Amino acid sequence: MSQPATRERVFSGIQPSGASHLGNYLGAQVNYVALQERYEAIYGIVDLHAMTTVHDGEQLRQLTHDMVLDLLAIGLDPDRSALIRQSDLPEHAELCWIFNTVVPVSWLERNPTYKEKRTDGIDNSNGLLTYPVLQAADIVIYKATHVPVGKDQAAHLELSREIVRAFNRRYGEIFPEPQAVFTDAPVVLGTDGVKKMSKSAGNTIRVFDEPDEIRRTVMSMVTDTQRIKRTDPGRPEVCNVCQLHRFFGGDYLQIQDGERTARTGCVETKQLLAERIIEFFRPMREKRVALAAYPDHVEQVLAAGLAKVRPIVDATMAEVRAAVGIGHTRASSR
Repeated sequence: MSQPATRERVFSGIQPSGASHLGNYLGAQVNYVALQERYEAIYGIVDLHAMTTVHDGEQLRQLTHDMVLDLLAIGLDPDRSALIRQSDLPEHAELCWIFNTVVPVSWLERNPTYKEKRTDGIDNSNGLLTYPVLQAADIVIYKATHVPVGKDQAAHLELSREIVRAFNRRYGEIFPEPQAVFTDAPVVLGTDGVKKMSKSAGNTIRVFDEPDEIRRTVMSMVTDTQRIKRTDPGRPEVCNVCQLHRFFGGDYLQIQDGERTARTGCVETKQLLAERIIEFFRPMREKRVALAAYPDHVEQVLAAGLAKVRPIVDATMAEVRAAVGIGHTRASSR
């Protein structure tokens, strides 16, 4: 009886820096669930990365725990993928340091994400500067062949590929260059209607909030700033509320037409969006509550994920250490 072909391996990491929001779900999490059907999927809760913004130990532990619950609630299956906590594998940080010795500082200083986070007021730590080096280590320590990204994020993965090329030139062809799996990941604007939805910008719609909190958040959203009166025609192409209706119901064209012709007002459109978001996430919210009732479950899931990936990490790091000349090796006899 022939053995089934080995599936290609995919890795992606998510920061536990705050509650899961609509941008996380539409931009990444929904794809995590889909990809576990097609790939050998490894998903990391990257708590070491989160230390660039979360500076309280107990808070970070709780946020990490909560993110595992979020991912399980949206449909991640520990039997079909490996869910890991980055800090449970210190080899991530070890490989990051090894990569740091081959990465020119100029590569990191020109990184657009580094510049954006500086602009957002995030502490300019060395960890922020070398964030993409750890990101590259996260991916290639598993020799992942693919990384899910939106087309607007392809440049981020290219830096990881450059780091792999620099290492391989110096020490030999150890790592594959990870390829992008382009997903239908929309750029989701935040409640301000200007910036991308993100925890650091404080403009999120948290998907596991209580219904009344979701209603309050949606009703606070900025719509078309040029539409002053209810009877004024709107511009649905610039109204973030209208755009979000694309993901919650098949009648978004009618909703856009209602705004354009002033048949409907912004308040009505927000109310409808809030109720649709609440109903869409209701089963996931209920599942999350049920999972949270078993405090040990999260650690059991992470332990199972760690057991799955440990042989991969050990094999990779044995190869890397031998190549760079660190660690114990038995001296050859003369």
